[in-house]
Amino acid sequence: MATCLHRLAHLCFRARKSVLAGWLALLIAAVGLAAAFHGTTSNEFRVPGTEAQSTLDRIKGTFPDQGHGSAQVVFAAPADGGIDAAQAKAAVSQAVARIAQVPGVSAVPDPYATGALSPNGRVALGLVSFATPLAGVTDQQRQAVKAAAEPAGAAGLTVEFGGDAYTKLAQVDSNEVAGLLVAALTLVIALGSLVAAGLPLLSALFGIGIAMAGLLALTGPFSVIATAPVLALMVGLAVGIDYALFIVSRYRRNLAEGLPPAEAAARANATAGSAVVFAGLTVVVALAGLAVAGVPFLTQMGLAASGAVAAAVLVAITLLPALLGFAGRSIDRLPLWRRALRPPAGTAMGERWARFVVRRPVAVLVGGLLVLGALAVPAASLSLGLPGAGSQAADTDARKAYDLVSDNFGPGFNAPLVVVVDAAKSPDPAAAVQQVAQRLSALPDVATLLPPRLDQPSRTALVGVIPRSGPDTDATRALVGGIRAQRGAIEAGTAARIDVTGTTAANIDVSRKLDDALVPFVAVIAGIALLLLTVAFRSLLVPLKAVLGFLLSVLASLGAVVAVYQWGWLSGLIDVPRVGPVVSFVPILLIGVLFGLAMDYELFLVSGMKEAHAHGAAAKEAVVAGTRNGARVVTAAALIMISVFGSFVTGHDPIVQPIGFALAVGVLVDAFVVRMALVPAAMALFGRAAWWLPEPLRKVLPEVDMEGEQLLKRLADAGAAENAGPRRAPVA
Repeated sequence: MATCLHRLAHLCFRARKSVLAGWLALLIAAVGLAAAFHGTTSNEFRVPGTEAQSTLDRIKGTFPDQGHGSAQVVFAAPADGGIDAAQAKAAVSQAVARIAQVPGVSAVPDPYATGALSPNGRVALGLVSFATPLAGVTDQQRQAVKAAAEPAGAAGLTVEFGGDAYTKLAQVDSNEVAGLLVAALTLVIALGSLVAAGLPLLSALFGIGIAMAGLLALTGPFSVIATAPVLALMVGLAVGIDYALFIVSRYRRNLAEGLPPAEAAARANATAGSAVVFAGLTVVVALAGLAVAGVPFLTQMGLAASGAVAAAVLVAITLLPALLGFAGRSIDRLPLWRRALRPPAGTAMGERWARFVVRRPVAVLVGGLLVLGALAVPAASLSLGLPGAGSQAADTDARKAYDLVSDNFGPGFNAPLVVVVDAAKSPDPAAAVQQVAQRLSALPDVATLLPPRLDQPSRTALVGVIPRSGPDTDATRALVGGIRAQRGAIEAGTAARIDVTGTTAANIDVSRKLDDALVPFVAVIAGIALLLLTVAFRSLLVPLKAVLGFLLSVLASLGAVVAVYQWGWLSGLIDVPRVGPVVSFVPILLIGVLFGLAMDYELFLVSGMKEAHAHGAAAKEAVVAGTRNGARVVTAAALIMISVFGSFVTGHDPIVQPIGFALAVGVLVDAFVVRMALVPAAMALFGRAAWWLPEPLRKVLPEVDMEGEQLLKRLADAGAAENAGPRRAPVA
């Protein structure tokens, strides 16, 4: 691999104008495709195969409105009883009639006719059904519904809009620019000059620009979940900067050692570039491995992010050598201080830390494990759920509507369940439906039942069940399980079959499916890690140590997420929209993303240790050399990732915020506790055994030469042959 990347860098360095032009053309083409074919993203977390989704798909022909978008229009009077006033009734009825005339609205019953009035007489609830699925509801339709309700607002009523149609998730805002600025500042401080710091930023922006434009172009012909572009941006930007930083740092080190610019770039690509390719491969495999969960929207997120990572790798090993060709020896121009030309490797602080660790490996190991163990304790209380309107920021329309309904009707009105009664085998379908309703009303935590809707031709009915508890509570989850547990008794007594569906039940089913997929996914990821790292390092202990460290980082990160988002810790520092269950796909997403990022640091640090050991250093001195050479770069890389991920925490999106927080904490823990402390300590304890590999495996495994040892030998042999060749006799 090192030889191939060495040749590739030489080619890109020499043909730098053509390489830059090619990447510019590709970027322009991707942007053009995005402009021509882009569509809208979806907020529907569909999971085929679950009971709720299968039931919903089955009844769409009979009850089309069940598969369509819906919204709540909440009318609130200033005081209790005010919604029954004649002026309020007239205003609400006028607003409802106007909403019914909005193109795309199929139905909106008058709340006075349906009795959708709160017990205190303050709130009327209108339920809007659209003629298309949620993905087909446009912003123009949402605005038209709002405009149609203006008579109620003019009459002095408070009007709020909620439900699925007004719950927008996975949004990216301008706060992420702050993360990019912090990353740029970190690069400038780490590399010491504006030119050197600008190259990683430029190459990362190329990669993420192409990846995001390509993904945007796919939103037209395909349904893409809204969280996919956010995750791709988050991960692609972070790894793009980090990968380029690794190569630029090695290039400057090679220049400082006296190599000419072309050879310095080629060897940087051969060594640091090899680590980048392996690290990128692990990230891509881990993210694509999200498909193991069998959840389509999670697969989309994984593939989108893995595409961004693949673009970052390709840019780093092709465009970056070309950019280094333009920079040449001027890479340290515009220094921030006079000593900016000092090579970034070999800093005194990194060496002092490394020697401290190898002298006291047991103490460092025990201390690090105690820190990780303390952080991981809350993970035992992990509870999963999907966010809805109640998870939105308090000042959003959807959250205001949610709170009005919860406060005046009860929290269960935001968590309606739909029980589908198939009475095809019953002699009297109407009687069977009534018997089912009686059984359901007797269950604990059922607040009320809505009147059944019976379709005589299909002998199928819908029974709306309103829980006493909200959508993200254990009681509501238990109620769904309790209803399903009644299936056998109901079928025996009425010959009717029941199934539970609706948004709340679907979210519960998705969370359960993701929870069940965690263990198999971890097993797949661990197996992939062991295989790739065994090939990369030709060792058994190094891969085992790396995987164990990764698992410790995941547990510590999940513990921090539970403490903040489920328990409400640090509420004064982090503005969490609503404390409750953790977003159900955060754990599996954290495992997939953090695995790849953790392997970045593992490969960069340990490859330096192996390189020193291969060149004759003693075991502990190799640990010191690898840590010394990698400490500054790994520290800068981790700070860049933390700043990029952390910038997503400043927003209020209930999905993006915990993902950003989990990844930021994960990188912090993995880089500074696991890789910079536990890894050197473990390697010092392993000694020479760290590089042991059974002879049968040694013969079978391919030799990838990630450290460039074979490349350097070939170059040395070529130089010796050239020097030993025939020389012309000196001219007299």
